[in-house]
Amino acid sequence: MIQPSEKAQALIERIKAFVNDEIKPLEQREGLQWGEAPPKALLRDLWKRSCEQGFYNVMLPAELGGAGLSVVDLCAVKEATVLSGTQLAPHILGELSGPPRIGHLFKVASELQIEQFLQPVCRADKAVCFALTESDAGSDASALKTTAVRDGDHYLLSGSKRYISGASYADIAVLLAQTESDGKPGGISAFFVDLHAPGVTVKDDYGVMSGKGSHGDIVLDNVKVPVANLIGEEGQGFKLAMGRITLNRLLHCPTMLGMAGLALELSIQHARSRSQFGKPIAMFQAVNHMIADMATELTAARSLVYTSAAQYDAGGDIRTQASMCKLFVSETCFSIIDRAVQVHGGAGLIQGHPVELLFRASRMMRILTGTSEIQRNTIAKGILMP
Repeated sequence: MIQPSEKAQALIERIKAFVNDEIKPLEQREGLQWGEAPPKALLRDLWKRSCEQGFYNVMLPAELGGAGLSVVDLCAVKEATVLSGTQLAPHILGELSGPPRIGHLFKVASELQIEQFLQPVCRADKAVCFALTESDAGSDASALKTTAVRDGDHYLLSGSKRYISGASYADIAVLLAQTESDGKPGGISAFFVDLHAPGVTVKDDYGVMSGKGSHGDIVLDNVKVPVANLIGEEGQGFKLAMGRITLNRLLHCPTMLGMAGLALELSIQHARSRSQFGKPIAMFQAVNHMIADMATELTAARSLVYTSAAQYDAGGDIRTQASMCKLFVSETCFSIIDRAVQVHGGAGLIQGHPVELLFRASRMMRILTGTSEIQRNTIAKGILMP
């Protein structure tokens, strides 16, 4: 198995200590239950504290204040953070609000945009979300209908974004819209949008399978956005958004590995401590075979991810492999966690139990960042039309 660097291993140990010394006691004090939405004020305090510890920006390149890790190391850090066993794991690395969402924009953003938007996000002063999906634009992301009409020194944005992760607590959106000039479509463009501006409404009165509080809709009604907030060139937004899709798909995988690994650890603990018919259920072949299969499948999924990450670090083209990773890992980890629920029996069905939440959250992973069906399309194209 490919191993992370000593630098990454040291970082992982620091994150584990942070979780054990600060995050888990915080969860206990606040009475946080798995699947419940943490208070927004708590999240903002956590982002700040994580930033102070050097974790919030860890996924950025060194020149931007990050750890400058290889992709193999990034995978190891992400997996270990989830495996630490805290429901707040994604917030430690800023994955739903912070630098991982905007790091690639430093290359195209203006100095003004870096000062007004990117740097405040990296300091955990502001939270950001990425708003592309609409009710009729999901797998076909290019079909979005939100418009941006040029009006002097501003664009007027109108439309609605759907199922946007992090929208509930975001201050800024990196938002994609169809640019129109003189009544004619000009392609898809990307903008920094102040979500507190007049005409913007964030609706988060619904929950997804993983619970409430982390997803919402963004409704725009003739929102005035300065031309200076246009990211890159007009009409280049879709290319900008898709430019990191290969790496993003790969980097979703260690999160799923951590979820499945945590479910396996909890299942082993439960099987050893839960007794039926006078002995631990780990002694029953039906149970220990499930655990054996879970461990085997997790090892296979990890091997695929870390081999692909190493290939990327070596300069290889992993467009097809990244989709293979996303497909296999999302399907396999869901199967692993499904069996974790089975091992736990009734306890695994109760809301507030980590295995119950992991089951719901892992089911979402087969849809997010490209459905399994879209991944199969990409894989087939890469094999048949290289």
